Amino acid sequence: MMSSKNTFEMKTYMPGKIICVGMNYASHIKEQDGRFPAKPVLFAKSNNAIIKDGDEIIYPPQTKELDYEVELAVVIGSRAKNIDENKIIDYIYGYTIMNDITARDLQKEEGQWYRAKSFDTFAPVGPVIVAKSVIEDPQNLWLKSYVNGELRQDGRTDDMVFKVFELISFISRTITLESGDLIATGTPAGVGAFTEDKKFLEPGDIVVCEIEKIGRIANRVI
Repeated sequence: MMSSKNTFEMKTYMPGKIICVGMNYASHIKEQDGRFPAKPVLFAKSNNAIIKDGDEIIYPPQTKELDYEVELAVVIGSRAKNIDENKIIDYIYGYTIMNDITARDLQKEEGQWYRAKSFDTFAPVGPVIVAKSVIEDPQNLWLKSYVNGELRQDGRTDDMVFKVFELISFISRTITLESGDLIATGTPAGVGAFTEDKKFLEPGDIVVCEIEKIGRIANRVI
């Protein structure tokens, strides 16, 4: 799987668990109702949703509001349970990008997020996993998303309400994390649901998610 000393290809990567964090960027909270959570908001995606850079996102007939979310994702390196925040770095393998594709209308109607976020192809991940040594501070990265070349999201990871190490420590106190598990850490403002003219994805759109020091993933909606 290794392609260079600090970069790892995605060809054989499949996480055992995908744990995601909602409402974790101040800018994203403010574009909604402005209510900051007291604790991290966790939800899961099924690993059948995983696709790689260049694969196609399938637009399912059950939704009319297909949305995108660029997210910094953490790949766990070793089994972690009840780990203090200041020791979390020892349990991280590396970092990658995830596009948390969402059927926004189902998310709103059903009151739970699992189905709305777990359709096949709803988790583009890649283009590589970079070793943790490449990213000295995961709270000092820019992240952006584009649809058909138009910039939609433009944020920085220092806007997180709950920081990366804090999140993983919090999760480890409830869920035993295993090597390969994927933690998606939230998204900044600019998702389609909260743009003035509701810019949801359509078949034929190309979505690009980009994070500093990691690269970019591009996926076409079909």
